[in-house]
Order: sequence, then structure tokens, then C-alpha cells
Amino acid sequence: MAHKSNVVAMLLAGGQGSRLGVLTKKIAKPAVPYGGNYRIIDFPLSNCVNSGIYTVGVLTQYQPLELNDYLGNGQPWDLDRQNGGVHVLSPYEAIGGAEWYKGTANAIYQNINFIEKYDPEYVVVLSGDHIYKMNYAKMIDFHKKNDAACTIAVLEVPWEEASRFGILATDENDKIYEFAEKPAEPKSNKASMGVYVFSWDKLKHYLIQDENTEGSSNDFGKNIIPTMLDAGERMFAFPFKGYWKDVGTIDSLWEANLDIINPNVDLDLSDPSWKIYSRNPVSPPHYIGKNAKVENSSVSEGCEIEGNVDYSVIFSNVTIEEGADVRYSVIMPGTVIKKGAKVYYSIVAENAVVEENAKIGEIPELLEKPEEWGIAVIGSDAKITAGKQIEPGVMIKSGEEV
Repeated sequence: MAHKSNVVAMLLAGGQGSRLGVLTKKIAKPAVPYGGNYRIIDFPLSNCVNSGIYTVGVLTQYQPLELNDYLGNGQPWDLDRQNGGVHVLSPYEAIGGAEWYKGTANAIYQNINFIEKYDPEYVVVLSGDHIYKMNYAKMIDFHKKNDAACTIAVLEVPWEEASRFGILATDENDKIYEFAEKPAEPKSNKASMGVYVFSWDKLKHYLIQDENTEGSSNDFGKNIIPTMLDAGERMFAFPFKGYWKDVGTIDSLWEANLDIINPNVDLDLSDPSWKIYSRNPVSPPHYIGKNAKVENSSVSEGCEIEGNVDYSVIFSNVTIEEGADVRYSVIMPGTVIKKGAKVYYSIVAENAVVEENAKIGEIPELLEKPEEWGIAVIGSDAKITAGKQIEPGVMIKSGEEV
């Protein structure tokens, strides 16, 4: 019998992240490297631990191998515990064949037994693909104080972006009276962040009801939330202020990486009171050669830099040879950029090789038609041959040689 946990967190990490193209061909979106030393999933996991939540189920299904390896026994996040800890929950084969998770709600439904084992009062449901720091304990207190069935974290977004989100309309006490999933004409700019606190007895009831509803998409935003609202449940919006980024597209992933070196952005990864933990390779300190020039950049351990790096995020064990020029780019672990190569406004995934005098991407101001510009993306283990030019916005597949 597992020990009782008052709160269980369920982290939805099954997403394919198809909009990230070649970057998620072999790995699930939450395992994509971020910010020099992290992966996206480090943020919700660290938020859990910093909020005093030590029982976490991670629901995976798409390309889970690297994610499972990365999580391991949960030790970097202090989640290697006898009671609770981190548990990877893949869809399991029931008698009568395998059942993939059909939607976010169905993923939790399939794991009711896991949650029941801990007999929690509250269940926190999180998505594994956002970059933000948040104290879930404060949100749970807010939930209790309002005697709520469900509390949804909300962020005020620019009105012109509101139709991309689930939008909540609230009264002066933050009580939700209307919810619209990606409305064409939004009535409010309070967007759901995909962070939910539920009273477990209520959530369980609606999960079972939803599972038995024919034609349901088994989704929180499309089904569970509207159904609870229609039933007159007490539902509240918890206002969040601070940095939050959905890194579901190439542009947003590129921006979110460069945000860590932007002094005007409110994202402090070195704050000792709210650490972001990660599993890091043990590498020697980085080395910067005498002719190298590094400005406004983040360089991780194990790197050897002999060339020019400007406003870029360089992950661990990257080699940038003499005469190479890297600007406004995100270079993931183990990549080699050889002499005279130029990498501008690009994302280069793990262990890629850019041969001598190759050129990837372009500085937008130098284009005749800046509107045709886009971030160039090189997949993991790809090889760009000497002198080759990769245009802005082009994606090169993982393992490909061009």
C-alpha cells in the first residue's frame, strides 16, 4: 500500500510536437533540449518539487525512450523516493489489445488506479511543454480557499493572440462563468495555461462520465472543463504573472532559448530560491581560445570555442572552430561547427556537423525579401557538407547529409 499523498501531480508529456518538425522526429517534445543545460520537462518537474509535490506521474506515449532515460529514477529533481517519487506511465496493454491515450482526459482516466494508490485530495494536471516558474502550492491554497472543484491557471495574453488559447471569462472574484476553446471572437484575454488543480473526487467522477460519453474527444479543454462548467461546479481562475512560453513552434522555441540571454526578460534561471533542476552530463569547463570572440551568449560546459559567437545559446560539448561565425542561434549538445562556417538565426540539433565554409540561415536585414525569412533548422546527427548553403526557413532531417 502506497503512503497517502495529499497532492498527486500528473504531467502530460505524450505530445508529438509535430510543429517542431525534425526536432521531435526521434524524441518527445518535453525532452527537447532548452536553455543550454535543460530540457523542457525540467520546468514542470522542478516546479513540483519546489512546490512540495513529490508524487508525480509522467504520462508518455510518443517516442518515450529518450524521455524515460532522461527521467531515470528522478534523482536530479529529488524525486527518487520510497514513497511517491516520479513514475513514468505509458499506455499499457489491457486485455483485448493496447489502448493508446486517446486524449488528455483519457490519459488520466487510464491511470485512475495509480492516483487512487495515493488517495489524494487534490490532483494537479500539467502539460510538459511550457517554460515557466510557478508555485503550485499557492494555487492549491487558492483552490481550497474557494472551495473549488477545479482551478485553472490563467495568464493575460495580448488580445490579438487570444484566439490561439482556451479563453476564460471570470467575475470579480475570479469565478469562471464561461470557457471557450480557441474562440474566433474572444470575450476575454485570460488564457488557460494548461495548469489545473482538481479536487480528486470531482475529477474522478467527470473522467468516468467522459469515458462513457460516446463521441467525446476525451480532452480537458474540449470536454471535461465545459462539462463541469455546465454542471454548475465551482470553478476558479488563478491569475499568474511572470514569464510563460508555449514552445510548440520553431519560432517560439528559438525565442524562448534566446530569452535566457535577454536582460529585459523576466526569466531568472539562477534564482537560488526557485532552482530549475536538470540531469547534466559531467563535462570539463568550457574553453574559449585566444582569437575567439564571444558576446552576449550563454556557453555550457565542455565547449571549445575558437570562433565568433554573438547572441547565441551554446549547449554542452559543442565545438566552434576558428573563423566560424555563429549569431542569434541555438546550438544543441555535441554539435561541431568547422572553420569558416556561418550559422545565422538557426537551431542546430544534437550532434550535427557543419563542415568548413558551409552557411546556414541568414541575417534577416540582409535579405532582399525579409518576409521570406525564417529560422533554419538542422536535425540531430545531420551533416552539412563543406561550402553548402542552407537557406533561411529550411529544415534538414535528422541524420541527413546535404
